[in-house]
Amino acid sequence: MHHLLTAGAQRALIQAERIASGSAESEPTLAPLLAALALEESRAAEIMLAHQIDLALILREFQLPLPQEATDSPIETSDLPLEMSQALQQFPAFREVLNHALQQASHADIPTEIGSEHLLWGLLATSGKESEWLQKEGSLSVEKLDDSINVVFRQTAEPIGVDFALRTVPATATDQTNTLRTIDAAANRLREGLRVIEDFLRFSLDDAHLMSLLKSTRHQLAEALRFIGTDSLISSRDTLNDVGTSISTTSEFDRSSLEHLLQANLKRVQEAARTLEEFSKLISPEAASLFKQMRYASYTLEKTILTCIASQRRLQNSRLYLLVSESLCHHGAGPAIRESLAAGVDLIQIREKTMTDRQLLEHGKRVREWTRAAGATLIMNDRPDLAVAIDADGVHVGQDELPVREVRQIIGPGRLIGVSTHNIEQARQAVLDGADYIGVGPTFPTSTKIFAEHEYAGLDFVKQVAAEITLPWFAIGGIQADNLQQVLEAGASRVAVSSVICSHAHPGQITRELLEQFSN
Repeated sequence: MHHLLTAGAQRALIQAERIASGSAESEPTLAPLLAALALEESRAAEIMLAHQIDLALILREFQLPLPQEATDSPIETSDLPLEMSQALQQFPAFREVLNHALQQASHADIPTEIGSEHLLWGLLATSGKESEWLQKEGSLSVEKLDDSINVVFRQTAEPIGVDFALRTVPATATDQTNTLRTIDAAANRLREGLRVIEDFLRFSLDDAHLMSLLKSTRHQLAEALRFIGTDSLISSRDTLNDVGTSISTTSEFDRSSLEHLLQANLKRVQEAARTLEEFSKLISPEAASLFKQMRYASYTLEKTILTCIASQRRLQNSRLYLLVSESLCHHGAGPAIRESLAAGVDLIQIREKTMTDRQLLEHGKRVREWTRAAGATLIMNDRPDLAVAIDADGVHVGQDELPVREVRQIIGPGRLIGVSTHNIEQARQAVLDGADYIGVGPTFPTSTKIFAEHEYAGLDFVKQVAAEITLPWFAIGGIQADNLQQVLEAGASRVAVSSVICSHAHPGQITRELLEQFSN
């Protein structure tokens, strides 16, 4: 039987971990748990206060520091089985207390969650200076606490009058077999769906980064099934008598495109994970918890893959991305933008650091007119609010600007979000965060942004991204006509430039020269 922790007990255990981690004691004692029970608003705290024991008294007696995290950081709780408590894993000193708490809760006539009062009872029942101090300072004992817990139970467990009888049917061997059959079928369905998705990523998208994520999900499935028992699943399988094998629909065989096939299998994985999560609760909460994690991970994977496909389609023809700053332009930003658009640039970013908001708004509106007339995409650097104000197609942010999630809240679902990345870890994370494209660099020293010598990612970073990531990306930083070929040979198919066009006396001419190198 798996007992669950109440929200109050969960918070107390988490606080105990925090207090113990900040303590100077070489061997963790039970004092952090005692302090945590007094810190949280719970039944245990009420009982101790009734016996004139409060948090300040405990901290003073056992010379415990109270970490800032214990009072400032919020605590999230969930339906956590006692066996999966982090406190149980990280602080063996709590184990005996938890065992006593489990025994005390087991005396109840109906299934009872482990509450903070049970933890206090377990602490009193555990030999140690904390138990002795409680008995001496507050005249508390397990017998008195028994009475307090029983009083609470009697007050909250009054019988409810009903006009029908309830009958509890114990689980039978047949029930367990059918549960295992369900888990086995769902696991097979999930495994098959993952394989189809993996083959799509391997042969259609050719994305090593997303494939590695999917493989970790398959390993997690195997880990979760070990909690169930592979032998039990195989023994319970009965495919010949499964009525579901003979039922099908016409839509089951309808796959109009590779993308449709992908989406169907993503949904198959999510539905199977939900079935596994629910039915595993009857056998192993540990497995159920892992299946829940897999289900949420599959939602992220779905978003990431579909975003990649949509962005590839949207930026399919974009090869040269121009970042425009007025201060860099030989004849001003206007002529540079208009001439480069006429020469074939189809992606423009407004990158102004010195204009006032009003100047930037007016400038952005003019550039919006020019790009719209040319059928080009317009991106605003750093400012999602102004991107919306000028009706730009998207916004680009760096590692120090707003995260993708917050930018999406401002600009909505229809606009692009680009993210600057300077190493492979940042690139991988940007993909998972939901970026529509990424900047990869700096490739060479650049006049538009100052980096320390060791901060230049160089062509090695370009090669890493080319080998792993298929979300549209642009190599950036110091790219000129005389080194562009090196970047393309390193694996880039898109580049972002600035001064090479903006500072040129003839922006249209240099734009055409750069674009010609993509077809060489």
